[in-house]
Amino acid sequence: MAVEVDTTWSPPRGDDWLVCAAHDLEPERASAWEVTADCGASVTFVGTARDHAGDRTGVHLLEYEAYDEHVVPILAVVAAETRRRHPDVRRIALWHRTGALSVTDAAVVVAVAAPHRDAAFDAARWAIDEVKATAPIWKREHWEGGHDDWGRCDHRQGHDVAGLHASRVAAP
Repeated sequence: MAVEVDTTWSPPRGDDWLVCAAHDLEPERASAWEVTADCGASVTFVGTARDHAGDRTGVHLLEYEAYDEHVVPILAVVAAETRRRHPDVRRIALWHRTGALSVTDAAVVVAVAAPHRDAAFDAARWAIDEVKATAPIWKREHWEGGHDDWGRCDHRQGHDVAGLHASRVAAP
């Protein structure tokens, strides 16, 4: 009888750890993995489910949906572009959760290691913004009174370098 082994949380052999999974995210694993002898800075960003969205209060549940086979290649593009823009980056982890999340559950983890703090902070900030701008992940918010609403994750000006969400305008 074959035994299934979940390799999602086994550190990769390379320097990019890319995950889209319906499992609880464990940011401490990314934080421990990103540390290397040649880097003096590691930054781990953890985005969590919160109890409000814009002017809506009472959010009590978030659901994220995605096709893993589409998300992970986008995460690879983000990792590559992060390295191009921030060449000192040594290791990068980009993880996103799918499924139902309670308030305070980790939804996204970005972990970056670099020789110095400025590079690590800058790369982590750029990477989380780009993940939110380009990863094909949908979010459903549930709030008080049985209401819910679907939407895409947030977009930030100056991101989507691959043009994945650019409007297509036909030439005249």
